[in-house]
Amino acid sequence: MGLFRTLLLGAAAYGAYKYATKKDANGRSMVDDIKDKAPEWKEKIMRFKDDVGRDFKHKAKQYE
Repeated sequence: MGLFRTLLLGAAAYGAYKYATKKDANGRSMVDDIKDKAPEWKEKIMRFKDDVGRDFKHKAKQYE
């Protein structure tokens, strides 16, 4: 049973890899799109982190 499960998980991982790296009509894959959008997502996450930190500090001062 363990061997079958390992084979099944390996086949699923291979299929996901092939799907993610498959080129579309423009010659780009999902991985290429993610690489291009990563800096933008990082900026959004950093702004969110700063906003949460600012809100936390503000609320913490209320209880002092």
